[in-house]
Amino acid sequence: MDYENFCSQILESNPKIRFATVYDQWAVRVGGDLRKGLTSILSEHKENELVTLSILDWQSRKEMSKWLGKTKYTLAEYDVVKRFSFYLGDDHLLLVSAEKDVDTDKVVDEVIKIYYKNQD
Repeated sequence: MDYENFCSQILESNPKIRFATVYDQWAVRVGGDLRKGLTSILSEHKENELVTLSILDWQSRKEMSKWLGKTKYTLAEYDVVKRFSFYLGDDHLLLVSAEKDVDTDKVVDEVIKIYYKNQD
């Protein structure tokens, strides 16, 4: 999959989406970025810390999948933004952040639709 194009399509799908980036299981960015014209809420250090924590969470959810089935996505709602984690198979994690007032169901549905559209 072309992860740069995939993340660009996600950003284009909703103007309230701030950030869409794919990471591999070692927390290496493989595509995506912050929407052009926006400033990151987090410092680079804090963003890296959040990615690392998201990867650890993803790893623990993989372990629980033996009993509960695979996790499709998780959502954290903060005072300032909503942060989604989408699990793209066993090797990649998509992180999406959006404005707090974004319609959660629309974001989830659109990201899943774009993901399947981009399958090789």
